[in-house]
Amino acid sequence: MNASTSRWQQREAEQRAAMLALPTLPVGHHAQLLPPDPGDVRVCASIGPSGEALALWAANPEAATQSSLPVRARISTHTAATTSSTPIDWRPSAHPMIQPLPDGRVLVVAARCQWRHAGPEQNAVTYDSTGQVCAEQTLGDGIEHVLSTRQGDVWVGYFDEGVFGNLGWSGTTGPSPLGAAGLVRYDTELTARWHYPSHSLHPWGAISDCYALNVTDDATWTCYYRRFPVVRIQDDTLTWWHNDIRGAKALAVDGSRVALYGGGKAAHDRLATGVLETEGLRVTGEYRLVLPGGEPMPFRAQVIGRGADLHVVLNTGEWLRLGLDEVPAESDG
Repeated sequence: MNASTSRWQQREAEQRAAMLALPTLPVGHHAQLLPPDPGDVRVCASIGPSGEALALWAANPEAATQSSLPVRARISTHTAATTSSTPIDWRPSAHPMIQPLPDGRVLVVAARCQWRHAGPEQNAVTYDSTGQVCAEQTLGDGIEHVLSTRQGDVWVGYFDEGVFGNLGWSGTTGPSPLGAAGLVRYDTELTARWHYPSHSLHPWGAISDCYALNVTDDATWTCYYRRFPVVRIQDDTLTWWHNDIRGAKALAVDGSRVALYGGGKAAHDRLATGVLETEGLRVTGEYRLVLPGGEPMPFRAQVIGRGADLHVVLNTGEWLRLGLDEVPAESDG
């Protein structure tokens, strides 16, 4: 172990100790994502624009991802009280994401996408309400977030490899990455309609990695590397707020109130809340988010911001939720 590694570990330990000293804030149980068939295993899950959960299930997903042939799978839609499912022929892929579209359609997107001379992979598939494939498209490589609106707009946030290029994109013979802007809005037919502007057009720099994304029907919010501003996109107009909270992986917004979740390994369960003011985000509270019984939040818990709510999906299938209206306006800690 060298000196720099030792110092890094010491800083991590100090940051974790500071996290453990914060007041805790429990999330509430919302529902259980149960498999449509007893033999199904959840491949992925996400939250739709109406606060519903969607999940993709397959009987043996690990074996399926080794196959190039479609396999029988199911898409389920969940609310706190109801569950419905539709069988599909799924082309297996690693790290898929799922979102609803109008007219009962569902979009499944693979995070990775290879570019080849014969043409790029089509990593986005739309299924109709009966489970039949109705469209295939290429959304590029390095996808971190996919969130749709009720109107059918699809917002895609890209991580660094999707921005700067990998898997044949932006190489000596490959094209510029489709995610070079870091954040792209597609229409319901998956045609790109808007790209986040380059650093030369605004004061906060380009997106190197789209860390957090929250999409509602009237605005889209993001927080990105490297400077982590809180950004609102509304009618293609951008508004920025300075932010000192680094590394948030999810955010919730209610008017001028904001909650930022995450912050690296030592602060993976941090929830920072604040108010958007002229000078930037004024932090009003910091907490350590915990499970309903007070147990620590798992490091790999999936946390998604939709409007004023943070949704948490655990490996067990438990679906948890925390609204900003449940968080104190000012921290006592």
